[in-house]
Parts: sequence; structure tokens; C-alpha cells
Amino acid sequence: MAKGLTLGIAKIGDLLLKDTITRTSNDSPIKNIQLTIPEYQRPYKWTAKNASQLLDDIEEAMNSNKEVYRVGTLILHEDKEGKYNIVDGQQRTITFSLLLDCLGQKPIAFLQQQVSKNRYTLHNVVNNHRTLDRRLSKLLLDDKDKKYLTEYICDHCELIVVITDDLSEAFQFFDSQNARGKTLYPHDLLKAYHLREMSNVDTVETENVVRTWENLDQKALAVLFNEYLYRLKEWVRGHKSSELTEHNIDLFKGVTARDNYPYAQYYKGAFAFADELNNSHVPFVTGVQKISPFQIDAPIIAGKPFFEYAKHYFDILADIQNNDKYEGFFINDNEIVRTLDLRKYKNGVGNRITRLMFDTSILLYVDRFCPEIPSKADTEYLDQFVVFAFIWAYSMRAQYRNVGWLVAQNYVMGTANSDIVNAVNIFKLISESDSPAALLSKLADTIVPLKTSLIKADLKELNVIKYGVRQHYLYYFVEHKFWEGM
Repeated sequence: MAKGLTLGIAKIGDLLLKDTITRTSNDSPIKNIQLTIPEYQRPYKWTAKNASQLLDDIEEAMNSNKEVYRVGTLILHEDKEGKYNIVDGQQRTITFSLLLDCLGQKPIAFLQQQVSKNRYTLHNVVNNHRTLDRRLSKLLLDDKDKKYLTEYICDHCELIVVITDDLSEAFQFFDSQNARGKTLYPHDLLKAYHLREMSNVDTVETENVVRTWENLDQKALAVLFNEYLYRLKEWVRGHKSSELTEHNIDLFKGVTARDNYPYAQYYKGAFAFADELNNSHVPFVTGVQKISPFQIDAPIIAGKPFFEYAKHYFDILADIQNNDKYEGFFINDNEIVRTLDLRKYKNGVGNRITRLMFDTSILLYVDRFCPEIPSKADTEYLDQFVVFAFIWAYSMRAQYRNVGWLVAQNYVMGTANSDIVNAVNIFKLISESDSPAALLSKLADTIVPLKTSLIKADLKELNVIKYGVRQHYLYYFVEHKFWEGM
């Protein structure tokens, strides 16, 4: 029995083929390990994509001649019957078992138990086994390749193992592993991924990168990725956006140093040129503005550039959402934004979704058309766009009594009911326009005035709006001639 907390290392072969923890802190193994999945465990959620990624990572480590490839942490609770219940590490353990089974390493005791009756688990186990089997049949040319891969997995892939006989302690350790008891946000997972891609960066520079990241408001950073950047990437492509999770963060993994496909070389070259120019004396000597090394709808460059990307858009969004007259370059004492900043338009799900759509469209516009320090002409174009963005977003708010994400997604995709006006994917219009003038011309042809019959606001407010009270958002529909008949 484990006494308190026991730390150890388990080679995959020892754990799954010999039921053994390879060694513990006192250099002795633990034999006859009976791994079980307790009823409180969540379903097996790894998909074929996750299983394939694990195989890719193993192959890369093997080809890089890594003597030891640490593949994660396994937290076990040893119960009174001597069973070792998996508290954390189920996803990898099942997938490694499937992988070894496909390599002909049978029988694997862990796979003989009833893993779960959950339909997602049953589907993923069968599908992942099929996927790995198919991948291996193409990857391994002969028995020698098969033997080499099997030996690498069994003898060189290791798990850090934590064993305790106190279940509450096991959960506490699990929580501490996962962002010190807080929810492990997708942006935390991205941080870990891109830090791994910085192997060629020295320690001092890496520490500076991490310090800058940690100094940002982490809640605001999570909102930036979940609500703004993720949704933008999906909407620009004409897709509905659900929620950023560990399963779809690939959108932010980007192009790595190892990717040499033509498209990857193009984006890496563009970033390298902008980075080199911006860090030279050329902008200072010539008076030319710095070149933006980022575009929201372009692939990210993995590693250090990712952290610069996050800070870049963190600052731009903060500027857009700050309507101070003297701070920032993009939104300054805008009358429409001043009204939308009233408390009554910040409360409620519908108001928050509509404002997010408005801010997000401005973020994409600024990203595409505004230099770091906009000229007078740039600012005038932006002011015109803000009016169209407002009319577009708040036309939705005006035409529905209740706005939720289902309504908003259909509106953004242009698939709302036929009697709803101005339902158009403004994000595609922005991304497909070559200049502000071209975009504004498209919007002038696309965004139409609202008819009074379509307005779901309380009709008692119409006189207030008609006589010019700026405390209601509909006033600006009249002000900018987007209310038919007023």
C-alpha cells in the first residue's frame, strides 16, 4: 500500500505490458499494478485526431533520437482493495494501450476490463483503434520498422506517476497540476504548446516572454482567445463558432519551424521580413511606420511569435474598447460608443453578444486596414466603418426581443429568417475587400435602413428617439438615416 504520496516513473511497456511502475523515489519498482478506470471518471474523449497527433509526436521524438520522451503525468489512487484507480491520465493511457494492441502487443490487461458503457467512449475506442491501425499499416514498411517503433514506445516513452492512498489528496494534486486549482483555459494549453516550440530560444529571452504573458490580465486573455480571436477565425471562414476548447485549439498552433510546405514557407518568410525590418533602424531613419507581422486570418508562426501575437491583439482590443478622448489611436470619444458604454447596454446576454459582434468587426477592420498609428484619412475611413458596424450589429438587436447565440450565429452567417434585414457575414466582406473604400462601397450596397414595423423595441420610446435623445441606441439609426420613415 502507498503511504502518503509516492512518486515514480513508468515506462509505457512496463506499465501496460508488465503491470509495473518502473521505479519510485527509492529506486524500487512497484509490481502487480492493476490499473482501473473508476466510475467517476469522465468519458474517453480523445478522437482520431488526438490519437494521430500522439503517434506523430512519438515518431518525431523517435526520429530526433530522444533518449527519454516524457508523455505526461499519471495520477493514481490506490484503494483498499489494492486497485490503482486512474484520477488523471486516462486519455493517454487508453490511447497507448490501443497503440500497443495495434502493434501486436497482446494481451494488454488494461484493455480487458469494461472501460465504460458511455457511447462516446465506446465510439472513440473503436474509431481510434481503427485509425491507429490504418496509420501504422502505412507508416511501417516492414517488421524491422514495427519492432523499432514498438521498442521505442515501450522503453523510451515514460509517464511521471503520482500514487496516493488518499482520494481527496489525489484530487487536490490533480487540481494543483491543472493551473493550481483553476480551470485550465485553452490559452494555457496554447502557452505550453508554444513554449515547447521555443527550444532554440535562450533562457533569458524565454523568461521575458513568459513574464510578459503572465503580466497580462489572464481573465481578459482568456476572453480575447475564446470570444474574439476564435470567433473571428471561424466567422471569416464562413463557419459558425461554438466554443474554444482543448479539441479545437489547433487554429492557434500555426506553422512550426519544421513545416516546409510552400504555404508555410510563405508565411514564415513574411513574418521574418516584418520582424527583421521592425527591429532594424529602417523605420526610424526613413520615418516609415513599422510593418504589422500579424493578420488574424493568417496562420500563426509557432513559438515566440505566438506570444507576440497574443500581446499585439490584446493591446488592439483594449484600445478599441477604450473610448477615452486622448488614449489610443482607434476609438476616441466616439458618440455611438459613448451611448453603448452606458450600463443599461452592458447588462444582459443579448446586449453583451451584440456589443461583442460590434467590437469584433472593428477589431478585424483595424487589423486589415489601420496602420499602428493611423493617418487622418485612416481615421476618417474607420469612423465611417464604425457607423456601418453599429448599424449591422444593432439591427439584429432591434429586430429580436431576445438575442442568444443561436440567433446571433444565424445572423452573422446570413442565414436568419428572410424578414430579418442586414443579416450578412460582415467579417467575410471585410476580409475579401482590398481597401477601406471598396469595403465601404460594399457596405453601402448591403446595409439597408430599418422599417418601423421591424423594430421590437418598446414603441413608447419612439418619441424619445425622434426628438433626439442620445441615451438610446436607436437614436443613431435616425441620426445616420438608417430608419425608414423617420
